Amino acid sequence: MRSADERPRAQGGDGPSARPLTSAGTGGFVERYGLWDERQHVAAGHVRRVIDELGLERVRFSFVDQHGVLRGKTLTREAVPGALRSGVTAPSSLLLKDTSGRTVFPVFSGGDPLVSVRFAGAGDIVLVPDMTTFRVLPWSEGTGWILCDVHHPDGTPTAFCPRGLLRDRLTALADTGYDLTVGVELEFHVYRPAAGVSAPVSVGRPGAPGPAPEVEPLSSGSQLLHEEALDRLDDLVCLLHRGLTGLDLPLRSLELEFGPSQLELTLDARDAAQAADDALLARAAVRQICRRNGYHATFMSRPAAAETASTGWHLHQSLRCRATGEAVFDPAPGETLSPVGRHYLAGLLEHAPAATVFTTPTVNGYKRYLPMSLAPDRVVWGIDNKGAMVRVVGAQGGGGTRLENRSGEPAANPYLYIASQVVSGMDGMARQLDPGPPTRDPYDVTARGLPGSLSEALDALDADPVFAEALGKDVVSWLTTIKRAEFARYLAHVSDWEQREYFDLV
Repeated sequence: MRSADERPRAQGGDGPSARPLTSAGTGGFVERYGLWDERQHVAAGHVRRVIDELGLERVRFSFVDQHGVLRGKTLTREAVPGALRSGVTAPSSLLLKDTSGRTVFPVFSGGDPLVSVRFAGAGDIVLVPDMTTFRVLPWSEGTGWILCDVHHPDGTPTAFCPRGLLRDRLTALADTGYDLTVGVELEFHVYRPAAGVSAPVSVGRPGAPGPAPEVEPLSSGSQLLHEEALDRLDDLVCLLHRGLTGLDLPLRSLELEFGPSQLELTLDARDAAQAADDALLARAAVRQICRRNGYHATFMSRPAAAETASTGWHLHQSLRCRATGEAVFDPAPGETLSPVGRHYLAGLLEHAPAATVFTTPTVNGYKRYLPMSLAPDRVVWGIDNKGAMVRVVGAQGGGGTRLENRSGEPAANPYLYIASQVVSGMDGMARQLDPGPPTRDPYDVTARGLPGSLSEALDALDADPVFAEALGKDVVSWLTTIKRAEFARYLAHVSDWEQREYFDLV
């Protein structure tokens, strides 16, 4: 336990943080609106003990925004009890911004029904800590980390909280008798700063981010799973291994991928909500660990330095029976999938163009959809076929059959990506859709194609009523408004390609 010398630090004591962390107490926002169950209260007691015993001085209270990016505040140890009682406030406009930090909706002038009441004036939202997510950061001494859910000041959950949206869809799935298990494969790039180039702060403004850092690759590429090439990156691999496992993430592997500086991490399959948290924290951990050690990590799908291979997020998914825990995709002898599995698969295919807004939410991600690239560009499924959008995989030795959606990009919001799969699969099961035969040619030009751009995907989402019915019309309108504004900025930008192509020609 910590010293009880409570004299001010100026007098040689340990200061107020020497006192044991007090209980969350009563009468705050969390209790008033009944936002914690018994499990949360028990976890809160455990967290207080850990903070005392380890002498933590800071705790990050973070929430995931619409882009899958962590945002929040770092509170001092003395402020933590109040945050446990009443949450942490933040500007509601954080839920209304595009990827450049520009607020897309008119929060001050009004006139938009989506924001006219709940978000007018960029008033506060309240971050309510989920105490079961508490971690101690291995790379930041004396710092804890808690994920939060987002509520309005009247205690109601905001409809635009990605964690809440996934939780609602998983509850709907549970009402049909099933739970979802998800396995995560995340590819990413890690670079070093370019030789002789300093790393100044990249100053930009909302709507116009500053220049990207200049970097160099760590590996030459073109040698998939080459052991010696990975050994050359052993210092980096060890840093990532210690950091990720230090967060209690279920890390399975760190692998060298095909492209220059391209790596992959895989996580054990878990309950879908937990897997989404895992993916979110793993991405943040990789970026922070790399930055602290002189590297630059990015989950952008096709950065300019990716000469031969883009990165993807392969999402493995399977259903189990809530009553028995039995895997329900496993087929009868001679079959590929169970009837439930076939219907779920058919739903993924049926709604793939619209779901692409959730699986591939950036302008850049669509540049990954190339033929003969181990990335899909057609809405097809195959049996252990890595060119197909959905790959049916049977566990070694039989059993544990799962579906691997290979269309996602690693920058996708984990909660919205997984929620889109639940929405699609449930519709396939409800309507007993059939996926048709597996493909033998995943790049067959006669097959239905995935959207060629974010704009095409947004049109597909607007045309598919299933997502508005499941997630809510306001949620779909919120997301498409933000993403259309983002795409409009992209179209308005004069690119290097245009300058090279036309400036000296016409």
